[in-house]
Amino acid sequence: MKKIVLLFCLLIPVFTFAQQPVVIELNEGWQFTQTGKDEWRNAEIPGSVQRDLIRHNVLPDPYYGTNETKVQWPENENWDFKKTFTVTDDQLKHDDAVLFFEGLDTHADVFLNGAKILHAQNMFIGYRVPVKNSLRKGENQLYIRFYSPITHMEPARLTNGYEYPADNDHSDKKMSVYSRKAPYHFGWDWGMRLVQMGIWKPVSLTFYNKARIDDYYVKQTSVTAQKADIDNQIEVFSVTKEPLKALVVIEYGLKGREKKTISREIDLVPGKNRISIPLEIVNPERWMPTGWGQQHLYDFTAKIIHNDQTIAEKTEQIGLRKIRLVYEPDQYGKKFYFEVNDIPLFAKGANYIPGEIMISQQDEAFYNRLFENVTAANMNFLRVWGGGIYENDYFYRLADEKGILIWQDFIFGCTPYPSDDAFLANVKDEAIYNIKRLRNHASLALWCGNNEVDEGLKHWGWDKKYPPEIMKSWREGYNKTFRKMIPRLVNKYDGTRGYIQSSPDTANWGNPETLKYGDAHYWGLWHGREPFEILNERIPRFMSEFGFQAFPEMKTIRTFASENDLDINSEVMKIHQKSGIGNEVIKTYMDMYYHAPKNFEDFVYVGLVMQGNGMREGIEAHRRNQPYCMGTLYWQLNDDWPVVSWSSID
Repeated sequence: MKKIVLLFCLLIPVFTFAQQPVVIELNEGWQFTQTGKDEWRNAEIPGSVQRDLIRHNVLPDPYYGTNETKVQWPENENWDFKKTFTVTDDQLKHDDAVLFFEGLDTHADVFLNGAKILHAQNMFIGYRVPVKNSLRKGENQLYIRFYSPITHMEPARLTNGYEYPADNDHSDKKMSVYSRKAPYHFGWDWGMRLVQMGIWKPVSLTFYNKARIDDYYVKQTSVTAQKADIDNQIEVFSVTKEPLKALVVIEYGLKGREKKTISREIDLVPGKNRISIPLEIVNPERWMPTGWGQQHLYDFTAKIIHNDQTIAEKTEQIGLRKIRLVYEPDQYGKKFYFEVNDIPLFAKGANYIPGEIMISQQDEAFYNRLFENVTAANMNFLRVWGGGIYENDYFYRLADEKGILIWQDFIFGCTPYPSDDAFLANVKDEAIYNIKRLRNHASLALWCGNNEVDEGLKHWGWDKKYPPEIMKSWREGYNKTFRKMIPRLVNKYDGTRGYIQSSPDTANWGNPETLKYGDAHYWGLWHGREPFEILNERIPRFMSEFGFQAFPEMKTIRTFASENDLDINSEVMKIHQKSGIGNEVIKTYMDMYYHAPKNFEDFVYVGLVMQGNGMREGIEAHRRNQPYCMGTLYWQLNDDWPVVSWSSID
């Protein structure tokens, strides 16, 4: 008996090594320099070149005064990052090793121990690179060269023959359309320009044996109060040279409760394997939006077992629910609303933009505070707007836990885009990656192709500036991207949610009759200088954008301005007002409703009161007109730097 116990004890560490993946985080110890300078400084990962240059006092605080003009030069340079890390002999005994770059911004070549292992060209894709054959025992060297998104893609602009109407790109050279990179980095009518490069998400190295789980989709094919039909779709990659007999086990159950299991024997072939295992849950505890009930969440775990040992596993947090966009003709026009578990929902919320121009500053504390504000305001809906980013996993996890529904734009906004084969292949990879990354989230309610690109093609006067053949090519490219390719990918890789090709889909604020059809961005208020009361008359079926500007609070203004700058015509205030008509429109409305104060602080205060009263006018009008109008998402929830804007949170 003692011999058996001793033998078992000796086998434990062997089993642990032989079967369990080993994950090494590679976020520490990076250095960076401008290419060709050999001036190496330590880098924080996740981060960006500009954030590190600010941290090292090479660049000034970009928010203060007129410093925005002093932080632009890095965008025109290439930048190098390097790191060394150690690999042990035991780690190299694993069957395979994969480097995972969760986010590289944006054009980069990656080298490991003398071998080029990756060419990256999309900020929104995570890159997994098999590197077993490039690793060495002992010290390993990782080197990344980031190319300027301005100079690297300039040949595309020079050979294109015309400038795109990307008016939010704060440069005469409209380079933003050529890179799959956050559009707002290039500026917006509320945002500064800071075109960053760098490692903006974590980096890790995983060693494993035999097989890994690349993806696990808990597809909800039908959910009612009586039962939930689930299709467990698992993607497994096997590195064995011969077929591998294994057992797939699915464990599932509510958090903190006893788990149930189902299993299936399979033969894993070398390379990719796609496995489907259906199951039924009787009387499921359904996930509900905030205010309707509890946000019940199940843990689903897929395991691959070989010789009675778990060689790979992946867990997903799942809320069982049915979400449907009802977008159908009726006696008025075309209704637009969401049903959750077959109950119509009035959407109350706002448009969310990235909360920092330097995205890596958005830590968990930022997201916790964001969702505390959202729930405190009794919201149940956020639209992730198409000029920013696909948010990180923690954002959607909090939305699941708080019961906040998410409208997700693909990242295109306010301009036509290229539609050549190479560009669309890049977009296809981006769409597949993010659909698969986000599709398990209970909060995700809708996919939307873009923000206002279709409206621009129809109503923004581009046909007066560009010849018919260019307009024709834009419309054809638009149809290829947003009416064909992306909806096909949503259907193939999600298959459970609605998709609309653009927001707004049909309605245009300049033609009130069209407000009867779908969602609307109503900018007669603000751009049209119409009074706040117009919001009681111009009632859409679903208001997905409307808003009004105000200066931030004085405590925020004093973080970027001195006492001598407290004048709306000072250079500091002008650089913190990105709307070309901004201060003039605020003054116009103030004269309409108030006696405009001569004192700057009073002007700021009255402007904030006016903004609040105006938004209240619209929100109450939308809520009064249920069920004709079934949603109100104001523009905008937050800012990415201290600025005069439409934001409700400084």
